[in-house]
Formats: sequence, C-alpha cells, structure tokens
Amino acid sequence: RSALQNSGFTFPVSRITISLAPADLPKDGSRFDLAIALGILAASSQIPKQALENFEFVGELSLGGELRPVSGILPTALAVARKGRKLIIPEANQEEAGLLRSDDIYCAGSLLAVVASLLGRETLATPQISTSLDADPLKNLPDLKDVCGQQHAIRALTVAAAGKHNLLFTGPPGSGKTLLANCMPGILPELTEAQALESMAIASVAGHPFDITRFKQPPYRFPHHTASAVAMVGGGSKIRPGEISLAHNGLLYLDELPEFPRQVLEVLREPLESGQIVISRAARQSTYPARFQFLASMNPCPCGFAGDSGGNCHCSREQIVRYRRRISGPLLDRIDMQVEVPRLPLSELKNPAENPNHSSQVRQLVAKTRELQIQRQGLVNAQLSNQQLQDMCKLQTADQDFLIETCEQLHLSARAYTRILRLARTIADMEAEANIKTHHLAEAISYRRSFNQSTA
Repeated sequence: RSALQNSGFTFPVSRITISLAPADLPKDGSRFDLAIALGILAASSQIPKQALENFEFVGELSLGGELRPVSGILPTALAVARKGRKLIIPEANQEEAGLLRSDDIYCAGSLLAVVASLLGRETLATPQISTSLDADPLKNLPDLKDVCGQQHAIRALTVAAAGKHNLLFTGPPGSGKTLLANCMPGILPELTEAQALESMAIASVAGHPFDITRFKQPPYRFPHHTASAVAMVGGGSKIRPGEISLAHNGLLYLDELPEFPRQVLEVLREPLESGQIVISRAARQSTYPARFQFLASMNPCPCGFAGDSGGNCHCSREQIVRYRRRISGPLLDRIDMQVEVPRLPLSELKNPAENPNHSSQVRQLVAKTRELQIQRQGLVNAQLSNQQLQDMCKLQTADQDFLIETCEQLHLSARAYTRILRLARTIADMEAEANIKTHHLAEAISYRRSFNQSTA
C-alpha cells in the first residue's frame, strides 16, 4: 500500500484477494512484493494487463517504492530462461544475474521505473558486471611452498586433487595437517561455467553473500565441529541446502574429525556415494546436489601424540580405540586416502630445506590430469562407475593377484579395492601412462593404509 501510494498510484479501496499458486508450495520472503504490486495495478486498470505478458517479476519494495535486492536471483533467472520468458529484477542483483549474459533480463531501481518500462516510456538496462572476473581469488590462500617438509603428504594432496579423491590426514598437533588442507583450494582447477553457475545458484538459494571474484573457484566449506546434522545436510522448518550442498563441485573440510557428533558424520555416507542429498519432511521433500570432495584431519588419540617418536602420549589403548571408534568403519571405507602426517624434527624447522612444490605448479599438473580424465571418460576418476572401472583400470594378471592378496592381508573391503583402482588410475594419469603399472598400484595401496592398524 505504501509503495503504491508513494509512487503516485491509487490503492484500491475494495477487497483484494491474491492467489499464490500452487497453493501447496510454501512461500516466504519479500521477493513477491513487486509482482503483487503490479498485479494490483493491472487488476485496478492502472496499467494494461497485456503489458505483463511474457514477464516475470522478482523484488522487494520499500515503503517509498524503491526496489531492494532478494536472494535466489540466479536460480530464478535460470528457470525463467528455460521457459523463454523475460525477467525484471532489482538493480542491486544485477551482478548475480549478469553471469547469464542474457538480453531478456532487465534491472530496475523502483516500481515507477518498472511501470514506465512496461508502458514503453523508458527502457530498462540489462545486467552489467562491474567487478572484474580477472581478479585473482587465490592470492591470499596458503601456498604449498610454505609447507616445511611433509613431501609424502604433499604428494598425497596432489593425487587427491588430481582425481578428486577423498582424503584423511592423521597426525599429532602441529604437524601441518590444517595448513596442508588449507593449501588444497589453491591447487584445484577452475570450474566450468556450467559448474560455476550451479554452485553459485545453490549459494544464492541459501542466501549467502555473492562474491563474483570467486565465480569459477571451487567452493571451500569448513564447518566447525559443533555443526548439527541439519546444518551439514540441510533442512530446517524452511528447507535450505546445508554444508554438503554448498560444497557441491568443491571441497568440504572437517578439521578434528572425531570431535564431530557421530550422527553428523553418519549423514555423510549417502551423499559421498550418490552425490546428492534427499531431505524429507512431513509436508515436502527436497533434493539438493552434493557431489563434493571430502577432506578431513584428526589426531591419532585424545591427547594427540599416539605413535609420536617423542613418547609423549599417555593415553591407554582403550582410550585410543574408543576415540577412533567415533568414526565408523563404513565412513572410513568411503575415504579413498588415509595418510599419516608425522611430527617434524625441530632441527628441520630451524634449517628448512627449500620446498620444490609451489601451488601454481601443482595446479597446472592437477588441471592437466583432470582434463585428460574428462576427455577420456567425461568425469574424474573418483566418480568412475563399476563398468567404467573395468574398462579404464585393466590390470596385468600378476598385478591383479598382487592387489587382491594385499587387500586380503589388510582386511580391506570390496569398496576399498575399487577405490585403490581409481587411485592407481589417477597416479598413472599424472604420469600420462595409458596403463596402470605395478608401482602405481603400490603407491595407491600406500595411501590406503588400514586406519585401525596404527593402533597397534
């Protein structure tokens, strides 16, 4: 009422009924303000009804009639484009909508400007991106060259990034696990435009701030261990995507893994396999994409020093076993790589050797390896189906016997067997080898060390 009157229009004194169809779909928020106001103007013959044809309207109205930004503009614009219709949005949302580079999206600053455009008196501008997409979002990230030692862990991180494999770092406090994990975003290649739009659309639905400088950068989510199961997978009274969906096409990092509630960790099992999460409530059901790379780190025991050469651990075997059982076997089975990060001698910190690994160089290798996989099979190695695995990971008879014997000795499951094959395929791809060789298998097995064996 205030927006219409302050814009110079007449608010009808008769009874007004607004139909928000379909009625069984819950609706909330202020995004409907503009459409409702225009519907009232058309119903009261202040603007012609035919002027609204082929248009969709999204925006919040202030009391003075100005248009304010709303969340969810990117998925709205994608849906409108698929229907072949035109869209009018607030000017403050133009950078988000501008990613589509569409001539059928228009920006307006007020209700008056929208009406003037519909009546042919003004021409609304199309969305413009004022921020440069060439800005470097990686310049403030940790670089691998800053990691002291830990060449085995850096190699594991590179292999994980090259094939999008899940990775768990285990080691005492101060060994560099968190630093290594924070270096991972700096070695991941850019997303394709389709992937970037998909990830940005999820963030837009969740109402997260829009940062165009990170448009093609894989999402990096690192929730605190106090996060609830709903915060992790999504849901709530008004269903929203959770951390695993916000990490879609990117990376989900859980530091201090055993500190997360068991229920929270268990909900990760299904999306790690299927790449999506189905949230069911009494009134409705929603499906969100959740194909993320899982990265985690943890201490080997409650005090953190089990197995440390300094002999500082005072935990009993029962305490260590109880601590590690916070992470279930089925979840561990879905983590491709389980790598120990030992404590560095202080002498190595005093006189550190020059680290030959730089994030920029490793990123080039990772991008080249992923490109080879996409060209060959259309997806990364971590997502190979069982049939594709048979076609892409053929082994010599001796190598196959070696792998089977090793899996039996380490008491590894059939799932672990296939994940070792995917790992070996990635290591071979990094060397541009057409076939998996024995040393590729041996390296892949070394990353799949039985988690529970280190308690001995």
